[in-house]
Amino acid sequence: MMQPVSTAVRLLVIVLLSSAIGKAQAQDQTRHKELNLGEVIELAREQSLDALVAKHQFRSDYWAYRSHKAKFLPKVTLNSEFPQFSRAIKKYQNPDGSYSYVEDNINTSSLNVNVQQNIGLTGGQLFVNTDLQRIDQFGDNRVHSYRSTPISIGYRQPMLFYNEYKWEKQIEPLKYKQAKKEYLAAQEEVTIQAVNYFFDLLLAQKNLEIARSNYANADTLYKISKQRYKIGTIAENELMSMKLRYLNAETDRNEARINLRAAKIRLRSYLGFNQSVDLSLKAPSDVPDMTIDVSKATQLAMENNPEMVNYKKQLLQARQRVAKAKADKGINADLFASFGLTQKAEEFARVYDSPQNQETLTVGLEIPLVDWGLGKGRYRMAQSGQKVTKTNIKRSKREFEQNVSLRVMKFNLQDDQVEVKQQANRTAQKRYHITQKRFMVGKVSVLELNEAARQQDEAKRNYIQALRNYWHDYYQIRRMTLYDFLEQKELTQDFNKLHQIR
Repeated sequence: MMQPVSTAVRLLVIVLLSSAIGKAQAQDQTRHKELNLGEVIELAREQSLDALVAKHQFRSDYWAYRSHKAKFLPKVTLNSEFPQFSRAIKKYQNPDGSYSYVEDNINTSSLNVNVQQNIGLTGGQLFVNTDLQRIDQFGDNRVHSYRSTPISIGYRQPMLFYNEYKWEKQIEPLKYKQAKKEYLAAQEEVTIQAVNYFFDLLLAQKNLEIARSNYANADTLYKISKQRYKIGTIAENELMSMKLRYLNAETDRNEARINLRAAKIRLRSYLGFNQSVDLSLKAPSDVPDMTIDVSKATQLAMENNPEMVNYKKQLLQARQRVAKAKADKGINADLFASFGLTQKAEEFARVYDSPQNQETLTVGLEIPLVDWGLGKGRYRMAQSGQKVTKTNIKRSKREFEQNVSLRVMKFNLQDDQVEVKQQANRTAQKRYHITQKRFMVGKVSVLELNEAARQQDEAKRNYIQALRNYWHDYYQIRRMTLYDFLEQKELTQDFNKLHQIR
C-alpha cells in the first residue's frame, strides 16, 4: 500500500525540480540592456520595422527612377520563331477563274534583331532592324526559299504635337529627389517614435519607483499612526486617512508594475528585440543649451522638406495635363518612316546578294470636325485644375512656414522649461522630506503630508515630461528641415548602400 504513495511523491518532486530548473535556465537566458536615449534612437533607425519599410520604399522609388533612365538607353531585342508550321486546306482560284481546294503544307522560320532608341527631344523612337526568314513548302512540289533584310532603319513619331518624354524627363528626377528627402524624413519619424516609446518607459520606471517609495512610506506612517492613535495624539479620521493612503499606495504599486511591463514590451518590440531581452533606461542628465534661429529654420525647411519638391512636381504635372489636353483638342499627327534593303533567294548563299531598296512612309492625321466642345471642355478643365493646384500649394506653403516658425519658437522655450521643472522637482522633494519629519513629531496634519507627497510625485513626472517635450520638438524640427542643429549640418545618407537589397 505504501509503494504507490512513494512513487507519487517521487514524481511530484521530479516535476517540481524540473520546473525550478526551467525557471532558472530562463532567468539565465534573459539579457539585461540598459540604454540611454541616443542608443535607443540608433537601434530604432537600424532595427525597427518602420526603418525597414522606409528602406524598401526608397529602393522601390530608386528602381522606378532607374527604369525611367533605362527608357532612354538603346534596347536590343532578339526575336525568333522556329518552327511556325501550318497544314490546312484552302480555297484557290485557278487561271480560268474557277475555284478549287488545295492542301497548304508550310513551315516558316525567322530570326530578327531589333535595336530601339527613344528620342527625348522629339518624343519619337528610332529603330534599326535586321532579319532573316526561311519558308519550307512540303508536298508534291517541295521547295524552300529565303528572304533577308540586312538592315532597315526607321523612325516612329506618335502625337507630333505632344512630347510625353519631355515631361517625363522633368518629372521623374523630381520624384527621385523627393524619394531621397522622404527617406530622410522617414528616418526622423522613426526617431520621433523611438523618443515617444523611450519616455513612455522612462515615465513608467519613474512611476514604479514613486509607487514603491510611496508604499514604503505609507506603510511606515500607517504603523506610526496606529501607535499615535492608541495614545490619543491623533483622531480616528486621521488614522483612517493614513490607512486609505496605504491601501491606495499598494494599488498604485501594482498598477505601476503592469504599466511598466506594457511599456517595456512596446519599446522592445519596436527595437526588434525578443522576449529574452529586459530593458531599462537611463534618463537624460541634461539638455544642450541651444537656440534655433527662426528665419534660418524656416529657410532650411522651405529648401529641404520633401513637400517642397512635391509641390514642384504637382505644378509640373498640372502643366503636363494642360499641354496634353491642348494637343488632344487640335490636329493630331503620327509619323512612321523606314528605309532598308531586302532580297529573296532559293539558296541561303545568295539571299544577301544585290539587295533591293525597301521604303515605307506613313503620315496619319486626326482632325476633329465636330466634337461638341469635348476637347475644349477638357482643356478648360485642365487649366482650371492647374489654377486650383497653384492656389492650394500657395496656401500649403504659407501654413507650413507658419508651423515651422511656431514649432521653433516653442522649442526655444523648452530648455527653460526643463530647468524650471528640474528645480521644482528638487524643491518638491525637499518640501516633502521636511513635511514628513514634521508629521512624525505631530506638527502637521495628514492632509498637509498627503498634499506634499502629491506635489513631489507630480514634480517628478513633470520633469520627465519636460525632457520629453524638448527632445520631441527638436526631432520634429529636424524632420521639417532635414537639418541637424546640434552638429550644424544637413542630414544626409549614403544612398548607394541603400540600393543594395540585403
